Amino acid sequence: MKCATACRWGCDARRITRADAQEFLQTIKSLPIRLSDPVSYDGLFSMADRHGLTVYDAAYLDSAVREGLPLASLDNALCKAAGKAGHKKRWPAPLCSIIALKRLAYMHVSDLRGRKPHEISQAISLNRRNFLRTVTGAGSAAAFFGPAALRGMAASKNRKAVVVTFGGGARDDETFMPDGQENIPHLLKELVPQATFLTNVVNKGILGHYVATASIVTGVYETFNNFAAVSPNNPTVFEYYRKDLKRPATDAWVVAPSNGFARIGESGNKQYGPGLGAGVILPKRLLSAALSSASDGARYQHLLRDNYETPLYAPSLAGRQIELDQMAAVLKLSVDDFAAHARNLVSPDELSVYIARQLMRQISPSLLWITLHDIDIAHSGTFSLYVDGIKRTDRLCAELWQAIQKDPEYANKTTMFILPDFGRDSDIDSGGNGFQHHRTGDAVSRTTWMMALGPDVKQNVVVDRRVESTDLIPTLGAYFGFDARLSTGKPIAEVA
Repeated sequence: MKCATACRWGCDARRITRADAQEFLQTIKSLPIRLSDPVSYDGLFSMADRHGLTVYDAAYLDSAVREGLPLASLDNALCKAAGKAGHKKRWPAPLCSIIALKRLAYMHVSDLRGRKPHEISQAISLNRRNFLRTVTGAGSAAAFFGPAALRGMAASKNRKAVVVTFGGGARDDETFMPDGQENIPHLLKELVPQATFLTNVVNKGILGHYVATASIVTGVYETFNNFAAVSPNNPTVFEYYRKDLKRPATDAWVVAPSNGFARIGESGNKQYGPGLGAGVILPKRLLSAALSSASDGARYQHLLRDNYETPLYAPSLAGRQIELDQMAAVLKLSVDDFAAHARNLVSPDELSVYIARQLMRQISPSLLWITLHDIDIAHSGTFSLYVDGIKRTDRLCAELWQAIQKDPEYANKTTMFILPDFGRDSDIDSGGNGFQHHRTGDAVSRTTWMMALGPDVKQNVVVDRRVESTDLIPTLGAYFGFDARLSTGKPIAEVA
C-alpha cells in the first residue's frame, strides 16, 4: 500500500509516468517477499513510544533486529533509534537508498530475460534515472518544460558545438550504478548537475565502432562493413553544416582515434561529399610520422596501436586527414614539440584531447567532433584496463568542458554533447562475453545515454523518453539552423 501510494504521488507530481509506476509495482510483486509479524504488537507500541517513532517505523526496526538484517533508511530518527537499540547493522543514510536501488536494479535486469527489447531498454533507463536522481538530485524534464512536446530554440550564428563520442561504450555496472560511480566522479559531480541527461538512447544499427559512429554522424543507420575503408553513404553533419550555412573548411573538424576513421569527415553522397566535409586529424598517424626511428616507435608503442578489436588490422588511408607537413600550419605545432608532449601521455585519448585543444586554441572551429577510444581496450579481456579507460574518459570529458569555459572563443556560446556509440554485453547473457565484447546485439548493448551541457540547455534535468542515437544530427541541425534532410532521426526538443 505504501509503495502504491508513493507511486501515485509521483505520478501526480509528474516525477514518474504511469507506465513507470506500473512497471515498478509489477517488479515489487515479483520479489521473494516474506511476511514477518512482530512478536508482540504491545511491544511494537512500546518501542515506538520509547524512541519517538511512528508505529510503522518501529515495525521496520523490530523486523531488522529480529531478523538480524541491515536497516536501510534515509530517516535520521529511525537510524538513531536503531543505534540506541543496539542494532549495529545499519547502512549510512546517504548510501542506503543507493544500495537498495542497486539490488533492485540487478534483480530487475536479470529477470528481464525473454522480455522484448523495448521493455529492457525502458528498465535500463529507469535504473539510470533513479540512480541519477538519488546521487545528484536531478529533476525530470517535465518539471522544467511541462508535459507537452518541447520546441527547439532559435538558431544563433555565434553558436558552437563540441561532440564527444566514445567507442567501446561502458556498461552501467561500471558507471551509472552504485559500484560504478567511483569510476565517473567528474561526470556525476561536475557535468551531470550542469546537463540535461537522456537515459534512454537506443542504437538500432550495426554495433561496430566505425559504422556506429558513422551512423551517429549522418543520422542514418549505415550498413557498410565496419572494417571497410569506405566513406559513409549518407551526408554527414559536417556537410549539412558547411553547405547550408556556407561555412569554410576550417570551421568543422574531427579528431579520430584510428586509421579506420579516416573517411568519417565526408560522405559518398553526390549532392554533398568531396569538398564539403570536415578536416580529419588522426593523432596516432601524426605521431607515427613524427618519430624518427624504430627505437622511438617502441617508446611510444602504447600510443600507436590502431585499434583494440582487431589488433592486426590497419586499413588504408583516404579522405581529408591532415598530414605531418600540414600540422605546423594548422595547429601551430612543431614536430619536435608534438613528439615531446606525447612522451608524457599515457594513452591515445590523451593525445586526441591534446590535439583537440590545440585546434580550439588556434582555429576555434564552430563544429568539433572528438571520438575517444581508450575504453575499447576491454577487448583485451583485462577488466582493470577497461575500468582505467572509463576513468580516463570521465576525466578527459571534464577537462574538455573546463577548457571550453576558459576559452573566450567558446565560453557561454558552446553546447557540448557526450554519448557512447553503444554499450557492451551484460554478464548474464550466455551468448556474449560480458564487458569484453558487444557481439550479442541485445537491448543491454544497444541502450545507452547522452548528455548535453551549455548556456541554452537546462541544468540537472533527466529525460526518460526513448530517443535514438541518430537523433543527434537533426538536433544539431535545429541548434545551428541547417536542414539534415536525409537523416532518419528527429530533433531532441529538450536540448535542441
